[in-house]
Amino acid sequence: MPKIKLKNVISTDQFSRQDLDILFKLTDDIIANPAKYARSLDGKIVATLFYEPSTRTRLSFESAACRLGASVISTENAREVSSAVKGETLTDTIRVVNGYADAIVIRHPEVDSARVAASVSTRPILNAGAGSGEHPTQALLDMYTIRQRKGDFNGLKVAISGDLLKGRTVHSLVKLLSLYDNVTIYGLSHKLLKLPQSYVDFMKKHGTEYISCSEFTDLPADLDVIYHTRTQLERLEAGAEKIKEYIIDEKVMSRFSSETYLLHPLPRIKEITPEVDDDPRAIYFEQAHNGVKIRMALLVQVLQ
Repeated sequence: MPKIKLKNVISTDQFSRQDLDILFKLTDDIIANPAKYARSLDGKIVATLFYEPSTRTRLSFESAACRLGASVISTENAREVSSAVKGETLTDTIRVVNGYADAIVIRHPEVDSARVAASVSTRPILNAGAGSGEHPTQALLDMYTIRQRKGDFNGLKVAISGDLLKGRTVHSLVKLLSLYDNVTIYGLSHKLLKLPQSYVDFMKKHGTEYISCSEFTDLPADLDVIYHTRTQLERLEAGAEKIKEYIIDEKVMSRFSSETYLLHPLPRIKEITPEVDDDPRAIYFEQAHNGVKIRMALLVQVLQ
């Protein structure tokens, strides 16, 4: 199977349509033939270095490494329990961990953290979330989930909704969607949480139409995907908790077609009501589970 020229995973800027095709076919093969890959990373060590809380990303990366036969070393709350408390710089930490592991998965509150880490690392760096910047591996699993239901990305109508300002998963996703033809993206958010202009400019440069919206009624009924997000209160200024969430409930879902799939990067707080979980179009838990397989494929790419 062909490989992507991939040392680090820092941004979705790195990926072409051909790269995604290779990665997704490898993911398909991992799902179809798990035994074939069960020992593919024997003897390798993956470090998961998390300076911010995580459930899905950290555990799915660790699960992915274990399913490939690798060992895992981990620090879950590095801001509180690592030498960062003593004032150690990120670059020094990375230089040290280079001697302990074959690849480093990092989540950090600074937007440029993954790039900084990669600049001094002799080992592959995989960005597991960098502040309000990007979250490329999440966007890759999001795209894979869309592919499973839609088959193709060309011509898709996608709504991104909620916190488009600080939502790093959205920032990575719009870049990948913009690789394809005739894609229309609807951005539903409050003015205070609108998508940064740099991402709007990126889409325009790549021929992707972007339409800003303020109400669910502004969205077409024949959407292919709604990608909903929570307000990132931990990244916003005091008073942000007063911002009214866009709530998706059964009534909202009834506006859309039977082929409109609802995704969410999770955690879900109150922006999707529990009743929606039973809707066959709500595929956010399936989406989360795809994280293991996509991250297995990424680890195979950077470590073999």
